[in-house]
This record gives sequence, structure tokens and C-alpha cells, in this order.
Amino acid sequence: MTDLLTPTLPPAPQTLLLVDGSSYLYRAFHAMPDLRNKAGAPTGALYGIINMMRRMASDYPKSTHRVCVFDAKGPTFRDEMYPEYKATRSPMPDDMRLQIEPIHAVVAAMGWHVLNVPGVEADDVIGTLSVQAAALGCQTIISTGDKDMAQLVNAQVLLVNTMTNERMGRAGVEDKFGVPPHLIVDYLALIGDTVDNIPGVSKCGPKTAVKWLLEHGSLDNIIANAAHIGGAVGENLRQALPQFPLTRQLLTIKCDVDLSAYAASFDALQTPAQNLDVQKHIFDAYGFRTWYRELTGDAEANPSGDARIKAPAATGASAGDDAPPPPPAVPANYQTVTTQAALDAWLAKIQAAPLVALDTETNALGAWQARLVGISMCVAAGEACYIPVGHTYGGAPDQLPLDLVLATLKPWLESDAPKVLQHGKFDMHVFANHGVALRGVAHDTLLAAYVLESHKRNNLGALAERWLGRKGVAYEDLCGKGASAITMDQVDVERAAHYAAEDADFTFQIHQLQQAVINQDAGLQRIYALEIASQPALFDIERTGVLIDGALLKAQSAELGARLMQLELDAHAIAGQPFNLNSPKQLGEIMYGTLGYPAKNKTATGAPSTDEDTLQELALDYPLPKVLLEYRGLAKLKSTYADKLPASIEPATGRVHTHYAQAAVVTGRLSSSDPNLQNIPVKTQEGRRIRQAFVAGAGSHIVSADYSQIELRIMAHVSQDPALIKAFLDGEDVHRATAAEVFGVPVGDVTSEQRRYAKVINFGLIYGMSAFGLASNLGIGNTEAKNYIDRYFSRYVGVKQYMDRTKLEAKSQGYVSTVFGRRLWLPDINASGPRRGGAERAAINAPMQGTAADLIKMAMVNINDWLRASGLTSRIVMQVHDELVLEVPETELELIKREVPLRMAVVAQLAVPLLAEVGVGGDWDGAH
Repeated sequence: MTDLLTPTLPPAPQTLLLVDGSSYLYRAFHAMPDLRNKAGAPTGALYGIINMMRRMASDYPKSTHRVCVFDAKGPTFRDEMYPEYKATRSPMPDDMRLQIEPIHAVVAAMGWHVLNVPGVEADDVIGTLSVQAAALGCQTIISTGDKDMAQLVNAQVLLVNTMTNERMGRAGVEDKFGVPPHLIVDYLALIGDTVDNIPGVSKCGPKTAVKWLLEHGSLDNIIANAAHIGGAVGENLRQALPQFPLTRQLLTIKCDVDLSAYAASFDALQTPAQNLDVQKHIFDAYGFRTWYRELTGDAEANPSGDARIKAPAATGASAGDDAPPPPPAVPANYQTVTTQAALDAWLAKIQAAPLVALDTETNALGAWQARLVGISMCVAAGEACYIPVGHTYGGAPDQLPLDLVLATLKPWLESDAPKVLQHGKFDMHVFANHGVALRGVAHDTLLAAYVLESHKRNNLGALAERWLGRKGVAYEDLCGKGASAITMDQVDVERAAHYAAEDADFTFQIHQLQQAVINQDAGLQRIYALEIASQPALFDIERTGVLIDGALLKAQSAELGARLMQLELDAHAIAGQPFNLNSPKQLGEIMYGTLGYPAKNKTATGAPSTDEDTLQELALDYPLPKVLLEYRGLAKLKSTYADKLPASIEPATGRVHTHYAQAAVVTGRLSSSDPNLQNIPVKTQEGRRIRQAFVAGAGSHIVSADYSQIELRIMAHVSQDPALIKAFLDGEDVHRATAAEVFGVPVGDVTSEQRRYAKVINFGLIYGMSAFGLASNLGIGNTEAKNYIDRYFSRYVGVKQYMDRTKLEAKSQGYVSTVFGRRLWLPDINASGPRRGGAERAAINAPMQGTAADLIKMAMVNINDWLRASGLTSRIVMQVHDELVLEVPETELELIKREVPLRMAVVAQLAVPLLAEVGVGGDWDGAH
């Protein structure tokens, strides 16, 4: 072993951080969307690596030595030993290669030694450093996503994965792989490594490998006893015996690499000083605005790169097209209100203010359970207060009584005085829990952020960083996380006061900046107004809730349980042995090992897939996947609905009150949760039985109202295709009309089969379906499917032109728009490969889905306002995609049946008429 490190032990415990840069380079590149700066240079991998390095430095601030290791260019000794090594890997994408140089530069500037040693891999350099550091008593932490590194783990070496938050010592390796670190090479030699193209024993999966190693103790002992191992896999083992010496060499990390040219001693690897100038230059050039401001301390800074990253929420990207440069920070003047005089003074302030930011602190995060702990308000930038009313920890200071505070503020809270909140619907519920009907919510920073940048995180902390360039106190900073977390009523009043007042202050300031941007675009103004109007309607729907027949669901749960048990027995019989149907690992072993099914698809780790698409494909030829698909479908129905819905009934009302997330789906649709009421299947008998449990109260009916063929009507409008518009204007059956066009027959001669084909084509093309997808859906050949699509586009030329035009618009501006101006961002539209294809399909469909979402919100607002204004007792109880569900007393039924579809039809004027249909029943299923 090369004597890289000095022979003397470090005087005190030290920690060496080793980062597998190459592992994270590939993972960051493929995990991130296609981020680019204004010059068009790719930045996704760079962004991901910087984020990871910042995370490592933050998690291990006391590390004394830091090294990031990358693979060097050129072949390694493994390529010389085995020319097929990694031969199945695709060449490095150009966009990744362009980011390597700035990645190396910025990592070094952030205070890391960067090594890339020719002739070996990053793994070997990391292995050598970890062994030599251990010899000096130094603790080593290796950050990687590579399973091969598990062989290095020992008492002084720990693996961490910043992308999954996984940490593995020796026990962790054994828990994950089933064998201890010293057997990892043997384990990998048996199962092979598809990523690196290293062969293993055919049909020997992880379970078999672990079984053999635990029985025999090592690969050498397995080889010695190979003659006695039976079955087909035993024969495969014997055939693989000649390859083991080579595969073990390939898999074993080399721990004696000569590194003397890179570091003369252990001290040479000490954490270097950061180079802030280089960091600023790179953050500037690649458009990482928030990081740039952190270093410059200049809230007005505008990097010369002018990079504006269009990134989804998961990326945590720091810049956006719509956010202007943050304003200078305003000195904070926060007051804690604990006396009647102070409360009266603040009442006078809010009554005089043209706009007030309002926020609540509660003892729970659930809207129905939350009770007030405090109220914060802001009347101007930096001028805010906190009124504590419910801090109950021992030694808490005197606070104003809750009843007194609410009595003082209630007239203002229930007035139309303009207020701005962040996620105001939650606060409406909180005040309603105390008998206060909050009104005057004129603005909401959550909804404004959703309208401007639906692809980004829109919690208040993220908005403050993006719009104000400031990082405030986080909820977790006060209350903690996980099992040890406390509720706000247990937080020290002084700390809670600053946090709450700051939230109101940030909300006030963010709103001013957002509104200035929204006011520049008529479409954004229209959509923002719609979202603001939708908020009280959704509050009413959530507050009303829907009546559930819990007894019916419990009976169905028992029936589903019995059916699941039988399906499990059927699956065991087909497999010839019992196994866990819910374990992808065991299922893969049965399907691809025991039964020898062909591997249609693979997971990201290279293992044969057992996902639903794969099972659907295999079910065409094999019995087990059919059973598994039915089992999964029924198991989801049972757990998600039959079991969960009765448990979700609110005791105080006897109803289920879902939460509609208004700012979660980029198309503008709502997302229902706790419980989810939007994904109950309607095409299966079991799913319809779930819907039968959604019932009306005594003397009432369930009325379902939805738009007919709404997305096709929107396609006719946006494409302005004459033939499609004519079909709707003439009141024709549009699928029959399409069939007549595609098959070249008179409308009266269209067969039911031709109409079915046309329906699939109509809806499939809206969702960007390819010829292959159409062929699979219809069970026909690819050529025949392509001919149908070609004929469709030759008849509906406007549709084809719309699709081509929309893709170009998406590429040029990064988003598409609905008819009413909602922006639907497409971060991957300029990516390469499958990501771009998916974004192009989304570009075509998103305006349809988004416009449909806009229309149903318009209808919901119109009808809810009409019901309230008319003094009717009918109420909307659910909004499910393009459908409104109402509970209607018998005395109002005829009025509702007549009025609701009329109101839905006139909420907007398109090139073709909107048509809404209603159904009536004693339950939701019966209303269809």
C-alpha cells in the first residue's frame, strides 16, 4: 500500500468526508429537470451537485478533511481485464459533459479537495483514502449512491446517501442486503451487476444469493459445495464457476492506489478555505440567484448571467421568470399584544389600514382540529403584531382571554375589509371553529404564487426566499420534527411572537411584489381572480362535507377482505409456493426466477420491474399477473376507501370533510386528500359500490352535474378546426362524426366498432397518444394505427396545426396557456430523450385539462354563490374533476335540475357550446 498518509495518529478525533462525485453527477443529471441559464447552458447537474455539497457541509460541519472524487477520463484497469466492462452504458450526454468543468471548479471553491485519478475509478480512490484514514483512527463518512461501496463499511466507515437520507453502518448494510459488508463482493458476484455489465449466476437473485451465503459462509465455500446445490439455479451456478475469479476482481474496490501525486500526507486533505470569488462567478454565470445573494449580501443583486431557471417544486430552484429583484430589507417593528390597551390600539390600526396581512397560530395542523393559539397581523412592511391567546406551557406569561380577543376583532374579521393571507382557506376553518366567519380575503400569497409559478414550491418560506431574498424562522425551528415535535401552544411566547409576526410581515411584503407582476398581464389577473373566488366556495364545500354510509362500507370491506384472501391463495397456487404479494422483491423472484417470465421492463436499479404497466403487459400471456392486478386493485379499494372512509367521519358532523388543495396541480385541477375522494374507480363494479356509500340525507337526493365531452369541445375551440367545430355546432355525436371522417363512410353507416375506434382516437390524440399507443389500445397493428392517425389529421387539419404550434410555443416560452390565461409550466420541454417527449405530450394536453379546470371552477363559484344568495338549502358536497356533486332536498330538486346545467353552460363563451348534464339518485353511483 502506498504510504500516502503520515504514520502519526491525529492528535484528536477527526472526520474525513468522501463524496462519490461521479455517482452523484449521473444521479443529479437524470433526477433534475432540464434547467438552463439565460444563455441556454444546461445547469441541472450543477445545481444538484451544489445542493448536495451544501447539504454535506451542513450535516457534518465539524469534518476536518473533505474530498470529492470523480472518475477520470480514459479506460481503467478493469477495462483492460474485461473489455465488456460497462459496455452497456450509454455515452455521456453532451449536456452532462458541458457541466463537468464548472462542477469541478465550484466544488473546489466550496472548500473540497477534488480528485480524479487516471487508470482507476472514483470507488478505488475512495476505498484507498478510507482505509488509510482508518489506519490513523480517523472516522470516514462516504457519501454515495453506489451499492458497491457497502463493502468498505466497518467500525470507522459509514455510508450516507443525501438523495435518500439513508445512513448505513455495518448493521445497516446487513439489514439492506442481507449480508455483512465483508460478504458484499461475494453477494454481487452471485447476482451480477447489470449497471456495470458484470455477469452473475443466471436466475440467482438477491434472495438466493443471501440464502447461499448464510448457509455456506462465503463464495469460496459455495464454490466448494457447488456440486451439491440442486435445481436449475444450481446448474447455473456450476456453469458460472469459471467466471468468479474475474468477477470478484472487477467488483472488489482497489484500496492501494498510489495517491502520492495528489496529496503528500493526511494533513494535505484538511478542509481547504472556500473561494468566494469563484463561487460568486459561477452562481452569477449559471443564474443561481439566491446563492449569489447569500454571498454578496446584496438583496438588489441581479447576476449578469440573468439566468432564470424554470424548475418544478422538487428542485428547490432559486430563480423564476416572474419574481423581480427582492427589495431592501425593512427593519422589523414587531409587538406582542398582551394588554387591552395594546389590543385596542391595534384594532384602530387595522381599521384604518387599506390592507392587512392576517395569520393564525394553532395547536394542530388539521383544519377541523385546529384551535387558536395566537393571531398575527401586519399593516405595513415591518410593522406587525402577535396576539397570544393559547400558550399553555408551564410558566407561560399572562395572555389576553381568547373570548375577549375574538369579541374585539370579530366585527373586523367578519367585515369586507381587505385582508391578505397565505393559504387563507385554512384560516377560514380555524376561525369557523371558534364561531367566526372570516370574510374580506381579497388576496392570498399562496394562490398568487400558484398562478405565477405553479411549478415551484409555494410555502411561505420558499416565497420569502424567492421574492424577498430572506430566510425567516421555520416552523420546525420552533416545534421540531418527528415524534419529539411539540405543538405551537407549547412554544415560548417570545419566540412564537417573532415567528408569527414575521409570517404576517412576509405575507404583506410578498403580496405587494406578486400583485405588481400579476397586474401586468390580463390573463394572470383573470386566473388570480378566479382562484380567489374559488377559495370561499371550496371552504363551503369542505365545511359542508359529504354523508357516508359507514355500515355499507364496512360490509364491503369484509367482502373485499375475503376476496383478497382467495386471490392470495390463487397466486400461491400458480407460483407453486407461498410468497408476499406486496413485496416487489419476492414477486420479482417468483415471476422472473421461479416461473421464468420474460423481463419486459426494468427498474432504475436494473432489476426486472413488477410495476402495473409491466403486469398489464405480462397479463396478456400469463395467469399470475392477472391475479396480481386484481389483487392490487381490490387491496387499494379496501385500504383507501372501504376501511379509511368510515374512520374519516367527523364525529361532530357525521360527515366526511375532505381537503381540497387548490395550489397543488399544475393544470389548475384540485387535489383531494384526507381522504382522497377524486380517484374512486367508476368502471369497476367494486368501485361503483364504493360510490354507493356516498348518500344524501333523509328527504334529499344526490345530484351529479358534469360537462359533456369537455376536453374535445375545448380542442375544437383552441384548434379552430372547421370540421370539429361543425360537428359540435350541429349537435352531432362527435365520435360518430370522427368515425365517418376517418373511415370515409356516411355518418349513418358508422358501425359501433368504428365509433369505438374513433372515440379512442379522439381522446388519445388529446393526450398525445402515439401510433404505438393507439395500436396497443385498440389491439391492432402499428401500421394500421398510423394510417388511422394520418387519416384523422388529413380530415382535422386544424388539430394537427394546433399541436405543432403548441409544441413550438412551449419550447420558446417554457409554458403553454389555457383559454383564460393560466400558465402551465413545462420544465422538461427542452430536455432530451423521453423527458422531452413527455413534456411535448403534456404541452398538447395541458391547455385542455387546464381550461376544463378553469371552467369547472367558474361553474362551482357561480352555483355556490347562487345557492347562497337565493337562500336555498341545496349544497355542493364534492368537486371531482369535471363534476359537481350536490345534496339537494326534494323541494328544490326540479329547480336544481333545471338551473345548474344552464348556469354551467354560460360561465364562458367558446367557439362551440358548453353542455352540462345532470343525474339524480339516492347515492353518488345512482346519480350517474
